[in-house]
Amino acid sequence: MMKKLLTFLSLSALLAATAAAHCQIPCGIYDDAARITEMKEHVTTIEKSMKEIAALKPDSAQNINQLTRWVNNKELHADQLTEIVTYYFMAQRIKPDAAQYDAKLKTLHAIMIECMKAKQTVDQAHVAKLRTLISEFEHLYIGHDAMAHDHAH
Repeated sequence: MMKKLLTFLSLSALLAATAAAHCQIPCGIYDDAARITEMKEHVTTIEKSMKEIAALKPDSAQNINQLTRWVNNKELHADQLTEIVTYYFMAQRIKPDAAQYDAKLKTLHAIMIECMKAKQTVDQAHVAKLRTLISEFEHLYIGHDAMAHDHAH
């Protein structure tokens, strides 16, 4: 009985580890257009956070609390955007033999730098630059029509 229980627990742990690693295995289930849309949504959230931070004055405990929450929100979304860039596109989708490989990597790296700068400031110029860079990457990676993209490349 104990041997069966240990076998079951070992298999359960193995399956849990496999499920957690799903994104990093070559399963072939990708939705590139959805990831780009998600990147744009993160930029919009970063922009709103910056505006809220700029509008609040640290003149009360309530405002200090709200400022802290908006700063945390801005940083969280910058980190999530960076995660899509690194773990989704750079680690899994951009292959060394891909067309315009260098341009894609440079654009993704520039997005990461702008995310870092957006975390450091409330300068809307970084939001504008993020939007431009994501648009450039979308054009390089997907082309003009995101819906016509073949996800199998």
